[in-house]
Amino acid sequence: MRALLDTNILIHREAATVVRQDIGILFNWLDRLAVQKWVHPVSVEEIFQHQDDRVRRSFAAKLASYHTIQAIAPLAPEVMAVSHALDVTDNDRRDSVILNELYVGHADILITEDRGISRKAEELGISDRVFTIDAFLEKAAAENPNLIDYRVLSVAKKLFGDVSLSDPFFDSFRVDYPEFKRWFGQKSQEPAYVCLEENRIVAFLYLKVENEREPYPDIVPQFPAKKRLKIGTLKVELNGFKLGERFLKIVFDNAIRQRVDEIYVTIFPYSIVQERLIHLLEDFGFILYGEKRNAYGNEQVYVRNLVPVVDAQNPQHTFPFVSRSSRIFLVPIYPEYHTELLPDSILSNESPSDFVEHEPHRNAIRKVYISRSYFRELHSGDVIVFYRTGGYYQSVVTTLGIIENVHRDIADEAQFLRLCRQRSVFSDEELRQQWQYRQSNHPFVVDFLYAYSFPRRPNMEALIQNGVIRDVESAPRGFERITAQQFETVVRLSGTDPRLIVD
Repeated sequence: MRALLDTNILIHREAATVVRQDIGILFNWLDRLAVQKWVHPVSVEEIFQHQDDRVRRSFAAKLASYHTIQAIAPLAPEVMAVSHALDVTDNDRRDSVILNELYVGHADILITEDRGISRKAEELGISDRVFTIDAFLEKAAAENPNLIDYRVLSVAKKLFGDVSLSDPFFDSFRVDYPEFKRWFGQKSQEPAYVCLEENRIVAFLYLKVENEREPYPDIVPQFPAKKRLKIGTLKVELNGFKLGERFLKIVFDNAIRQRVDEIYVTIFPYSIVQERLIHLLEDFGFILYGEKRNAYGNEQVYVRNLVPVVDAQNPQHTFPFVSRSSRIFLVPIYPEYHTELLPDSILSNESPSDFVEHEPHRNAIRKVYISRSYFRELHSGDVIVFYRTGGYYQSVVTTLGIIENVHRDIADEAQFLRLCRQRSVFSDEELRQQWQYRQSNHPFVVDFLYAYSFPRRPNMEALIQNGVIRDVESAPRGFERITAQQFETVVRLSGTDPRLIVD
């Protein structure tokens, strides 16, 4: 396989200074899978003009380890049309030149963190061959589970004082914030969320609730008075396990629980890790608000409004809210897949140790559900209530999901695997079995957002007694629509936070 590396990947590689880098994991996978690393001459030229002499010298020393494209392909007419429509700057046009090599088949995949390139790839119909670092790591882990050497991941709530400040994970904070060591010490008795990989920190989250009287003298423009949840510290090393989404779900869960009006975070947009965090936040409705100005540089301030509202066409922008006016469906899920796909909906008789976060689908907010339901006319913004099967007393409703997209017309098995691989509970072999099980009725795929786990889990008996299900024989076997009144009953029986349900 020939992987073309975008300029930003190469610069990130050569600018890396901390001991354990996500970029190192990427290059390790490329070497283990015997993937050829290719660079484009425009990237070489751009790097040799880079302002950081260390980057220039480091890249020059390692240039021989890359394959450099010698015969540059002329722009294909389709690429030229996309370039004319979307490119504004010289950098945009260089990106199109790089993307063209993928389009004409001179490379098998392109690895980039540039969203402009990804948008152009979608226009050209080659987005399935363009990967971010994290997406490539997901692909590599899913296709080569026997090569994964960092299986044990778990998110734990710890006091700052129980976390090792000397871990290399915090090196970037020490560079960005000269007072970080003192600040960290002052937080010794406060909790944070930590993810460990074989006793090394790979993700860290600190949250702080601020009331309406909180002063913000260094944020421009000035914040109006509101109750806010501040993402005080958030860093996730890229490793293909969707830890960013896992931690973002923790943020939203806390925001709803604390009944805040807004979430905000301040970020230095200097590295690919920080840029990836910004992209993830933007995917879930955070917008650039302004700047936080201080003695060691200006940080960007991103804000997410928590006023209950629903955007059916872009439900991730208003996640986790659902609308009463949406169509509501009961959908069954077998016990052996339930907690594997929906880990926060674990039942009291299940062991959390059996569901540690060493699979991408467990951590993801965006997940896939595979179905052979005869009813397939689902749409973005539809709400699904997951029904864990098990019989009259054991069957329970546990979870709210929001549909993002539905893939009904899947061309072949290969496309089915690509759609499901990183976000379903199945291995590649199990997915092939799913596809081949009934040739006359291939499955379709539903992309959904894992929105909310019910505090209480009403069982089939309660659902029948309260008119949500007619009788035992009427238990859902596919996507079964329920009325708004029946949904209100589920909300009441499950103890769902009423703020999540929007009129």
